[in-house]
Amino acid sequence: MPLAKPKPGAKTKLLDAAVNVIRARGYSATTVDELCENAGVTKGAFFHHFASKQDLAVAAARHFSSMADGLFSTAPYRELPDPVDRLLGYVKFRESLLQGELPEFTCLVGTMVQEAYGTHPAIRKACDRSLREHTDMLEADIAAALRTYGGDGQWSAESLAIYMQAVIQGAFIFAKARNGPAVAAACLDHLRRYIQTLFAPPQKRKRH
Repeated sequence: MPLAKPKPGAKTKLLDAAVNVIRARGYSATTVDELCENAGVTKGAFFHHFASKQDLAVAAARHFSSMADGLFSTAPYRELPDPVDRLLGYVKFRESLLQGELPEFTCLVGTMVQEAYGTHPAIRKACDRSLREHTDMLEADIAAALRTYGGDGQWSAESLAIYMQAVIQGAFIFAKARNGPAVAAACLDHLRRYIQTLFAPPQKRKRH
């Protein structure tokens, strides 16, 4: 008989609530009372674990990053042997995540940093750290693709990894503006085609 999973404690509930509520309402519009209500904990429990809403937001950025790492590190495309196929698989996987309501597939750190970058330096730094960690994952595959297939020398693995994230974050902004995922999916399709132009065609890659 499988053991039951332990129930999350108040701290984890608050972190999950921050991910959900801030993505839906934004950082400034989110109140401590709303976070406690969403998490099902008392205000006393909130201040036992976090000194302030900003303190929770910084921790939530780390929490969101950890969840994303788990999701992407175990995604099926990670098993593909060709590094370019992994990059294309990453884009396809991102497109498959465009499901449900907007707050369910948009990015917590992208949402927070747009709003708080000038007023909350600690949140900006936490969001930057999260974005950097994700681009580092992409950069490793891009570097492998460059070692295998080469490039034109005008761009680096790091610059392409950042560009990919810029397209994705921009796609989320357009999805919010147009209240639906279709425009984001179209942006990801263009990103996939762009990556294909940077490396050899699939038939040529297979001969390497």
